[in-house]
Amino acid sequence: MVPLLSAGFGAPASFLYAAMRRRSAALGGAAVLYGVGVVGGCAGIVDGNDGPAVIGLLVFVLTWMLSTVHALVVRPRLYPPTSASDQMNERAVAMARHRRALREAARKIALEDPVLARELRIGRPDLLPRSFDDGGLIDVNHAPPEVLSRLPGLTYEMIDRITRLRVPSGGFVSVEELVVHCDLPPSVVSEIAEYALFVR
Repeated sequence: MVPLLSAGFGAPASFLYAAMRRRSAALGGAAVLYGVGVVGGCAGIVDGNDGPAVIGLLVFVLTWMLSTVHALVVRPRLYPPTSASDQMNERAVAMARHRRALREAARKIALEDPVLARELRIGRPDLLPRSFDDGGLIDVNHAPPEVLSRLPGLTYEMIDRITRLRVPSGGFVSVEELVVHCDLPPSVVSEIAEYALFVR
């Protein structure tokens, strides 16, 4: 809308921006052409003589109209319309990032103040009521087997091993230690590391 609302004066800058955004030589050429049209039209009008003034006015109006139509034609390529599914995907990505940020904040609390983490029931979705959102963390050292089953990649046999070995060992401190002590496959590390929490 810049060429229309600026009476054509904004057309060169508008098309120059479009050329840089799309890295298009054609749009860059259009910016130069509309710049020449605006300057030439103004020069003819300012000249004062009837002939050049009429031609200048004609060039100016033509530049204004052409640049406006051209801008409306080019706009969909510059700003493609987003579909409902695209918007849903963007919201899903934003939510996933938000949940990750919640997990990072909860991990920090658990690391710096385990007593507070237990009070907030971080990693314990089985304990209700819970007012603190930890982003879906699960405390491997204290959560019951049915909650541990929410961790990706764990089988019932693995969960049974974890629940049997976590009490004698006094609780695990990391995914790596869990994998070694419970004889879990190394592939489990990357799968559960995002959600596993180890509150001592």
